[in-house]
Amino acid sequence: MPNKNTIWQQLERLAKQSISVPNLIKNEPNRLDHFSVDLDGFYFDASKTRTSQQTLDSLITYAKSCNLEDWRSKMFAGERINNTEDRAVLHTALRASNPRKEVAKSLAHMKRFVQQTHQEKRIKTIVNIGIGGSDLGPRMVYEALKSTQQKLNVYYVSNIDGHDLQAVLKQCEADKTLFIIASKTFTTIETLTNAETAKKWLVNKLGQNAVKDHFVALSTNSQAAQEFGIDADNIFPFEDWVGGRFSLWSSIGLSLSLGLGFDVFEELLHGAENMDQHFLNAPLEQNIPVLMGLIGFWHISFLNIHALACLPYDQRLEFLPLWLQQLDMESNGKEIDRNGDKVDYITGPYIYGQPGTNGQHAFYQHIHQSPLLTFCEFIGVIEPNHPYKNQHEILLANLVGQSLALTNGQEASKDEPYKQFNGSRPHSVLLLPSLSPFHLGQLLATYEHKIFVQGILWNLNSFDQWGVELGKTLAKKVLDDKNNETDVAAKELVKRLKL
Repeated sequence: MPNKNTIWQQLERLAKQSISVPNLIKNEPNRLDHFSVDLDGFYFDASKTRTSQQTLDSLITYAKSCNLEDWRSKMFAGERINNTEDRAVLHTALRASNPRKEVAKSLAHMKRFVQQTHQEKRIKTIVNIGIGGSDLGPRMVYEALKSTQQKLNVYYVSNIDGHDLQAVLKQCEADKTLFIIASKTFTTIETLTNAETAKKWLVNKLGQNAVKDHFVALSTNSQAAQEFGIDADNIFPFEDWVGGRFSLWSSIGLSLSLGLGFDVFEELLHGAENMDQHFLNAPLEQNIPVLMGLIGFWHISFLNIHALACLPYDQRLEFLPLWLQQLDMESNGKEIDRNGDKVDYITGPYIYGQPGTNGQHAFYQHIHQSPLLTFCEFIGVIEPNHPYKNQHEILLANLVGQSLALTNGQEASKDEPYKQFNGSRPHSVLLLPSLSPFHLGQLLATYEHKIFVQGILWNLNSFDQWGVELGKTLAKKVLDDKNNETDVAAKELVKRLKL
């Protein structure tokens, strides 16, 4: 259970009061100073949330009572805070300026391979085969940054649905394609099945000997990768303290390093480390990930706002909501706390989103007028990477306009009640100076730390994912024993699906 002390009870009392965002803005004249942080142009504004200064002070006191700062130190020190798997949580070590020996060795290995591949100019296309964290992170970063600097075409295959792989292979020339098999254990059924199919495709075109020159592995299971046919020098391991959804900073980032250049990958790491240091050293009341975590926790656990919309006003961040879904929902979507007790409160939010202004023509009606409230996180990029100034001004004006509408709403006449917007809809804004690798690294690390903060407040282990496994285990059982299925409805499905 969380630390339901007198501070928690005080927060419950505050939540029962009428909370109006416009009134908070009116009654707290220095509100923006207390609810915004500018980290060298990386700007966060939470002044339009349903959080008063008194509430924020209580939330910070509550975080201290949960020993947030001690837990933060434990994570960075490499203590085994993933208690159900008895593992450290050290994705921050992957981007440290003074890296551990194994991290430095891995980075050097990646750099040599990337530089050699680019110098040889033999490979034109990269196909990354992975799923979950082995796909969502690198895919999102590659798509975000490819308009800035692209050296090789990169395709990502994740779904076991054969249409996914088929569509990619149609774009590939066998002799110019490098396949990356991204699987920590080298046992993930979706990834290994797709890998075997890709190997058959390659062997059919180039012969068995081509496998060693056209496949590499990102895995801790070197033996299985070599049995697949991959040369030992082309296996890029990473440590067991690298969780899947936090792994793009490791060798899992090889695809985007090949596609964009190793210098881009290094800048991404530098940006993430910059946010790591801010998270470690800034006081809680001026700490961007801490404020994001506290304010989100307040709206979910006390104001019963359980949906979160990730709204990037930049097309290049199209895959950010998908990445965030896994990062947040797999981390904190749990009903058992760190002590093994069942919780009696809502934990992680339901997350959805898509880039503006497309989302405005999809689900913003719900955001503005539905009785079911959504907390919105707007993300804007000040300097674009295109010459179309007019489009960019319209895009960012819409971000501001949506923020104003959510805040102030609109009064309607009796004749047109359907035009009533109640306003006071909570939201925050993150602004990036540009979508450089550095600033993107800052953004992604911010979300990682926000989720860590909320896990501590809810007394969760944010770094395991046991809920992912059951359905996969039962799917294997269906395949192994489909003729003896005892569940009547499942047996009928097996029959109709022609399994």
